[in-house]
Amino acid sequence: MSMQEIPLLSLICFLPLLGGLIIGLLPKSEHSMIRLFSLVWSIIVFAISLGVLTGFNEGTAAFQFVEKAGWIERFGINYSLGVDGISLLLVMLTTFLTPLVVLSAFKAVDKGVKGFMFSILFLETGMIGTLVATDVFLFYVFWELMLIPMYFLIGIWGGENRIYAAVKFFIYTMVGSLLMLLALIYLYMMHTEQFGFASTYISDLARVSLPINIQVVLFLAFALAFAIKVPMFPFHTWLPDAHTEAPTAGSVILAGVLLKMGTYGFLRFAIPFFPVATHYAMPVIASLAVIGIIYGALVAMVQKDIKRLVAYSSVSHLGFCMLGIAAMNVQAIEGSIYQMLNHGISTGALFLIVGVIYERRHTRLISEFGGLSSVMPAFATIFMITMLSSIGLPGLNGFVGEFLILLGSFKSENLAYAQVLTILATSGILLGAIYMLWMYQRVMFGPVTNEKNNDLKDLNLREYFVLVPLVILMFVMGLFPNYFLRKMDVSVTELVNSHNQKLEMQLAAGELEKNGTFEIVENLHPAQKTAK
Repeated sequence: MSMQEIPLLSLICFLPLLGGLIIGLLPKSEHSMIRLFSLVWSIIVFAISLGVLTGFNEGTAAFQFVEKAGWIERFGINYSLGVDGISLLLVMLTTFLTPLVVLSAFKAVDKGVKGFMFSILFLETGMIGTLVATDVFLFYVFWELMLIPMYFLIGIWGGENRIYAAVKFFIYTMVGSLLMLLALIYLYMMHTEQFGFASTYISDLARVSLPINIQVVLFLAFALAFAIKVPMFPFHTWLPDAHTEAPTAGSVILAGVLLKMGTYGFLRFAIPFFPVATHYAMPVIASLAVIGIIYGALVAMVQKDIKRLVAYSSVSHLGFCMLGIAAMNVQAIEGSIYQMLNHGISTGALFLIVGVIYERRHTRLISEFGGLSSVMPAFATIFMITMLSSIGLPGLNGFVGEFLILLGSFKSENLAYAQVLTILATSGILLGAIYMLWMYQRVMFGPVTNEKNNDLKDLNLREYFVLVPLVILMFVMGLFPNYFLRKMDVSVTELVNSHNQKLEMQLAAGELEKNGTFEIVENLHPAQKTAK
């Protein structure tokens, strides 16, 4: 039996949930046993996921490790899983971060440990399922499942305003999800009408031909759901509250993986399903992305709470991801996917670092610190590397993604004023360096201004095990990016080529003129010149 024939995706998807159910059988008072079991179980899931990475064939854009089984066959709904170059590394990021998150919570969470660990493992199942589902209905089920454990992580183990933050997170995401569901139902009905059989496979629904007015409406429904999840400006307001109130582990998962579901959704659904609407919407998305880059950086600069500063930095960094997607060329999209991974590593590490000093001082205010480098030198070193990674220092992971995005967006044929947008986005890198370096200077350098900081202990062994793997990956991704880029290259190339071909075909077929709702404008896209 080959590696491709083993149901690895089902294993890594549902083993975390099984582990959570086993935790439910353990005695509530056995906190140490629950913590250790959760850690070992999540490491096993990561080890199995390495089989997907090593067995992945870089030479094809088709889904691999495919699993199919009938589910609700009357409506063409199937249990269908697969992974390609767009989703592979995001799956690996999820299985890599989960053991680190579990380990980071050993000391931070001392009440309701059973429920906490169950929620983390349940959330891992939801995240992996969302990334590997190749049936749209199955994707939606996993998409909604992710909400439940994250809501409880914020609402039960969060800070003082945790209920407000949890409800705001839930309402924002649910509104977008319901609109996406309505769009999915309509797309499903159109497929059934056009092809004579019911199907919810991603590849089947991508074949549906729609007039521009319908494409725009459906695209807006999908885009709103994904934009909220990213979150893009101006749909970002739930994120700082959720990050600030969530426990450290929740913030790491939220920043590391959950936010990427929005950017992944644009690549997996919005672009393949609605090529014409996507083309005309991308300049608007790029403009909002650039606004988010600058806005997030400026607001981060004035924050007094370190965790809130890191939260607003996410708005800025994910703006780069959306700019890369909007550019719609191979270079920019590969940079966007790479930046998704970078953000998960670097910002996840920043939240863990904030958690380290919060456990010692129970405050995150920048004014409460100063001179920590002389008290905690190892901590200061790891903090420095992570901070430099976040601002995109060459040699570390953050540089590669931002460089590819800016290079691709600058020469994009899909964006009006591409050069102007790219130059404005570049200012976000400068602003990011300013607020990160300024924050690090105030926390780490100078004399110890607060007597409470004199006796702080440096990193312990558990914290080394949490942070060092992330630091190693920052260097590996910064120095050897081709290993990761090769995994996604064929799939991204196929995505871009397929999008351009569909766009050209729909324009050439005269669907826009027949519908009478949109006038084709010259010189906006090479495909349009062909159509004319």
